[in-house]
Amino acid sequence: MSKLTLSPAWTALAAHRKKIAAASLTELFAADPSRAERFSIEAGELMLDYSKHRVDAETMRLLVALAVQERLPRWIARMFGGDPINSTEARAVLHVALRSRDASFPEGRDVMYDVRGARERMRGFVDDVQRGDLKGADGRAITDTVNIGIGGSDLGPRMLVRAMRKFRKPGPRLHFVSNIDPADLEEALAGLTPATTFFIVASKTFTTTETLANAARARAWLEAALGKSTGLSRHFAAVTANAAGAEALGVPPERVFPMWDWVGGRYSVWSAVGLPVALAAGMHAFEELLEGARAMDAHFRNEPLERNIPTVLALLEIWYVNFFGAQTRAVIPYSEDLRDLPAYLQQLEMESNGKRVDRDGNEVDYATAPVVWGASGTPSQHSFHQLLHQGTHFVPVDFIVIRRNGESSTEQAALAANALAQGAALAFGNPASERHKALPGNRPSSTLLLDRLTPRALGALIALFEHKVFVEGVVWNLNSFDQWGVEHGKNLARTLLPRLLEGGDTAGLDASTRSLLARLRRRD
Repeated sequence: MSKLTLSPAWTALAAHRKKIAAASLTELFAADPSRAERFSIEAGELMLDYSKHRVDAETMRLLVALAVQERLPRWIARMFGGDPINSTEARAVLHVALRSRDASFPEGRDVMYDVRGARERMRGFVDDVQRGDLKGADGRAITDTVNIGIGGSDLGPRMLVRAMRKFRKPGPRLHFVSNIDPADLEEALAGLTPATTFFIVASKTFTTTETLANAARARAWLEAALGKSTGLSRHFAAVTANAAGAEALGVPPERVFPMWDWVGGRYSVWSAVGLPVALAAGMHAFEELLEGARAMDAHFRNEPLERNIPTVLALLEIWYVNFFGAQTRAVIPYSEDLRDLPAYLQQLEMESNGKRVDRDGNEVDYATAPVVWGASGTPSQHSFHQLLHQGTHFVPVDFIVIRRNGESSTEQAALAANALAQGAALAFGNPASERHKALPGNRPSSTLLLDRLTPRALGALIALFEHKVFVEGVVWNLNSFDQWGVEHGKNLARTLLPRLLEGGDTAGLDASTRSLLARLRRRD
């Protein structure tokens, strides 16, 4: 057994679990009239109600003791101090610097000069676009911008552009392409005019197969319409740590925006990867997004663990994953503008903590990241809520609710009413006389309440989940900032592609892969 599962804090939680398992949420609320207030935390424009969780004050005390045992405060200080806590790649983890307002940060390794410089370059580019000064090879103004990326270079900007649509400024229409399947690019380009279309190619390494393949097809599309000329470079910008790779594609140096090895892709939307967000909503809104994240950074660093929203959410997930056997968590935003949030969180959480080897190189003997999934309410109520209420799986839920979304309306009230009803039904069930109508209840959920869906609130929300992931990684003794499981599959694909296209030696391949390759290469 591991040091973690043998530790005093872990064994105390395992013993305490027996007590909580015997209590229902109905009983916990009945025993404490002030439970809703005591199990709620506010931070700026966000409020967390976690009273519908299968915990009491002793549970939370023991969970916080687990975080203290695993030296969470020290790890927070190390991350904000710029220590190379991404141990397998010997890198610092400084996405927090991208929203810092400090003149110098972190102490001993100042990166703020580079951060401020990149942001000013973003501002200049966004201003040019919004003035109509961005022009293509023949001098016509750009009408459409296509962001080509994948993973963190796509999911974050795509989610935020949609979430911030009410703040949209006049300017080129935005499109997103991520899939290597040509249908994705074809659909995005359908109806667009090459002479007035601009491409942002976002890739930290500028070696990502899907992104480079789509960028090459985009250039070929331009060449077919405009001919081969140096003017084609006016249709491209890039966001990358590999400036030479971008310039090889024909991106002019002044339109290569930097990334750094101390920012992981899934934490990069605060950098020039967020350029589509700034183009859509304006640089002022983008900076408000940073302000919200910065406020959550301060909350995370300074609030005691028991009143710290990212820490509390992380500890609740650890409670269910490791002591109740939860294998999944649903995220249900009651906001169509946040429809893409579950997909964003899938990468953030599962790529970060979907690990089975700890920081010391040992295989863990406890569960780590659960499967994250979800969809927007109310459509999800007519899809999978049946399973949440009466199914055999134990699925904690995060509900995200907007208190005010523009002017008050019956529809907005109905949306909030549905969200609250689902949380209550999960917690307290429905003791119907007919068994097929009965809901057992006692199913936990959090409600994250945003005052408004503003850029600042969005920034705080995304930073909250980033820090939640970090806390879980600390307790589970994981490096949350590498993704070696992704790399191996990409390397295998590179070796299989020439065999699929050209044939050749299939020695060393398993029988299934050899058979599938042969069938795929058949000409009939």
